[in-house]
Amino acid sequence: MNKNVLLITAIAVLAMTACGNKPTSNETAKSVNDNTKQMVMTPRPCKVEFDGVTFTHAINGGDSLVTVNNGKLKFCSVGGQDYFIDPNQNILTKKSIPAILFEVDNTKPFTMSAKVIPTFTKEGLYNAADFLVFVNDTLTQKLCYEQDEYGGHRVVSVRTQGTSDDNNHDLINEPYVYFKISSDTHTIASYYSRDGKAWHMVRLYKNYYPTKLYLGIASQCPKKGKNTCTFENLKFSQNNVGDFRLGN
Repeated sequence: MNKNVLLITAIAVLAMTACGNKPTSNETAKSVNDNTKQMVMTPRPCKVEFDGVTFTHAINGGDSLVTVNNGKLKFCSVGGQDYFIDPNQNILTKKSIPAILFEVDNTKPFTMSAKVIPTFTKEGLYNAADFLVFVNDTLTQKLCYEQDEYGGHRVVSVRTQGTSDDNNHDLINEPYVYFKISSDTHTIASYYSRDGKAWHMVRLYKNYYPTKLYLGIASQCPKKGKNTCTFENLKFSQNNVGDFRLGN
């Protein structure tokens, strides 16, 4: 093994230990490697139970970075972990985001919601807590509560179809936000709320995903330091919202 590989592995192990969890596989160590352009985010079996939902798969060692206690799920990521397929010559492409997922029958309606609380810091550019709709590493959607270039905290959505777009939405003053993703099998929509009652639509489009897909949560830390996200009040049902504009 050459010195560069040894150095990268050592850095990864130290970073994961700083989050309070040790990596469980080589996959976790590789997730902080900057050379992510050729990586494929393949879901691996796992078991994480939270709020009546069993997450059965993980990508980039996400299950090793999660702790569940007192009705809260904490998810820690470290610098360099993100998901974005750059439309500009892959310069900013990363596929290193850790996530936990569960399989959904997309021929039936569904709704997932939760309260999300990222760790926003001065150096934590693009730190975010994420909801994911995941099929494979080039067909996904992220719904993020993210720190922007000016230190503001805003809702962001990223839809990937081969390459990713990037859509910045409303600024939020609170340290938390509520997220919801819902589908009636024909349409899929994403929402945020400041209080978990009044919902604001972020994105709506045709549900063209295959009959089986994954829903999940993730913690991203694209730049420096670490990001510990807290998820609370996670809910999943095989029903859709009644009004796709209002999200209720």
